[in-house]
Amino acid sequence: MTTQAITEDAGHARWTFRLRVSSTARTALLGDWDRCRWIWNECVAKSKAVHVHNKATGEKRTCGPAQLDKMLTGARKSASWLREGSSVPQQQLIRDFGKSRAKAQKDIKDRLPMRRRAGMPKYKKKREARPSLNYTRRGFRLKGGRLHLAGQVVLRVVWSRDLPAGPSSVRVYQDATGAWYASFVVAAPAKPLPLTGRVIGIDWGVKETATTTSVAHDLPHTRHGRTAAQKLARYQRMMARRKPKRGQAGSNGYREAKRRTAKLHKKVARQRQDTARKWAKTVVRDHDALAVEDFRPKFLARTTMARKAADAAIGATKAALIEMGRKHGRDVRLVHPAHTTMDCAQCGARTKHALPLSERTYACTACGAVSPRDKNSARVMLVRAGLNPASADRGRPDGAPPRLAA
Repeated sequence: MTTQAITEDAGHARWTFRLRVSSTARTALLGDWDRCRWIWNECVAKSKAVHVHNKATGEKRTCGPAQLDKMLTGARKSASWLREGSSVPQQQLIRDFGKSRAKAQKDIKDRLPMRRRAGMPKYKKKREARPSLNYTRRGFRLKGGRLHLAGQVVLRVVWSRDLPAGPSSVRVYQDATGAWYASFVVAAPAKPLPLTGRVIGIDWGVKETATTTSVAHDLPHTRHGRTAAQKLARYQRMMARRKPKRGQAGSNGYREAKRRTAKLHKKVARQRQDTARKWAKTVVRDHDALAVEDFRPKFLARTTMARKAADAAIGATKAALIEMGRKHGRDVRLVHPAHTTMDCAQCGARTKHALPLSERTYACTACGAVSPRDKNSARVMLVRAGLNPASADRGRPDGAPPRLAA
């Protein structure tokens, strides 16, 4: 199949809010994270031991959530310091470990190449792993605008908006800048928008992040990363000068330079996300169906266009567009990108050789159609998705019979 339709409901979504964490609550959260990190490392050690045993004896012992739950129960019985923390985040950590290990084993079984495999779970180091605690419904509650966690931990939430429904779970985590957040999982039913009778084709690129069949909806390269490059280079030089020796803890100056670097990265990421979501909302609002190139920009990281491609944030923009289409009940169709730059959108003829990137105009030798290369690719998306190209820009395809007067 060359196209993939995405029409199901959004299901669930994450709503993230900033937290105001007191010193007492911070101590309790870090204590729970130390316990969870120890449990994760024990799970990694047990998984490695089972693998070595199976390889040596030929047996097929398992190391799934059931075995790890028994290990956790025994550890909590024998260690009082583990019982001081809530069992909810500890049990959820075992579920996360099981999913991570199962995904890695599936990739190995499917014989995926190494660069595409999910790696086996690794040890979480104290100075590198950032706190992340998951709580199910029985491990938290909202009362008086505050978040109450198991273990009598109370957190102030900065409510920038109201939750649409009661959350089913929450993840409390700390980012690289030291800020704490609460990410709630809530039901997100589709919110259909009025029909417009229009469709659009979208082609991803580097010169322009998105080229569409509608000139008004093209997304130019925003260059947020390029704007912050000079300041980022200065912070990275500060980190390089203050980098500690192997095995030693970083100085206050090193940690401050690292925090500034992370803060700048976060700012650029938020700028890209804001641009992507605003553009996606405009496209989804103005069109009923979207033919989107199923482009995976990961391979660009190994080319000379790596920096510019990363700054374009094609993957994040595509994810925002698909998410917005699901949320508002639009017909989103993913089109396989093979030969989309070689096919003619008018007659369907294919060039005999791939066009070099320097050639920005597509000229069909079969029908004589001439158009910008990216615009031709965007219309090819519509044709492959089975949508009517005539409604893409309110125009009429060449050779169409005259419209009868009313």
